Amino acid sequence: MPIDQRPLAVFLMGPTASGKTALACTLSEQFPVDLVSVDSALVYRDMDIGTAKPDAATLARYPHRLIDLRDPSEPYSAADFRTDAVAAMEDITSRGRTPLLVGGTGLYFRALQQGLSQLPEADPSIRARLAAEAAGAGWPALHARLQQLDPVAAARIGPNDAQRIQRALEVIELTGRPLSEQQRGGHGQPFPWRVLKLALIPSDRAPLHARIAQRFDAMLRADFLDEVRALRARGDLHADLPAIRAVGYRQAWEHLDGQTDAKEFRDRGIFATRQLAKRQITWLRSELDARVLDPDRPDLQALGADALRLFLGDPKTP
Repeated sequence: MPIDQRPLAVFLMGPTASGKTALACTLSEQFPVDLVSVDSALVYRDMDIGTAKPDAATLARYPHRLIDLRDPSEPYSAADFRTDAVAAMEDITSRGRTPLLVGGTGLYFRALQQGLSQLPEADPSIRARLAAEAAGAGWPALHARLQQLDPVAAARIGPNDAQRIQRALEVIELTGRPLSEQQRGGHGQPFPWRVLKLALIPSDRAPLHARIAQRFDAMLRADFLDEVRALRARGDLHADLPAIRAVGYRQAWEHLDGQTDAKEFRDRGIFATRQLAKRQITWLRSELDARVLDPDRPDLQALGADALRLFLGDPKTP
């Protein structure tokens, strides 16, 4: 059997608030790895508090690539991420180091490793009909329909995520095949890196839920609402932009629109973050080749280091 000569890479994946960044930073002190962010919200500038973006001191000590790439008014797709991530990984590998990709955006990890299939272009008539149906029955009703037609896609799409529900149902109508099935492959070529996947999946979600609530309250104390007020004051942003639909920002935008009081805003923000974590865990469980680590184990850092040592060999001086 031929020896796999591909360079090495590490995927450190996990739900929001599971401690991915802290573990990645610790591992970067022990191994010759460079960090690459895999997060659909961290790509946006001026969205720091609500995204739990590593602060300036952390980024100075532990640089992350693919953070602050776009203005919140600009789109950023999984295809964009794949292009940027491959370029970053090639540069890191060329320097004799190992890329360690850390984040919770499953679609980005999948697009990077498996490629993107050529999905059909939007059909305005189908979109208009689905929007009209949602206006009457509500997007959760269309999400329930998607659950029947494509349970894999429905598991990672929120019941009120209008754009993604609409697109998934549209693709099914246009192709007769589930969106999730079409997203599983695309480029047909083996991934240029041999990958160790580490998945932080809690055995008990109660501590994760507690951290989510604590972190949301910390964001509020850090003037998260002032951050969103500044975004609103620009005048060129609106609630349907992908950046503003990010968890926390959507609920803050609605609150500042007067749709919720302070308590309901907090409750909705925490609930939406918990739902995001649930979808992320569902996706992680489908990554059957990942090594699962419980983020609440006191020896997590040692277990992570052991996994990298077996994969990379004994650490060399960075």
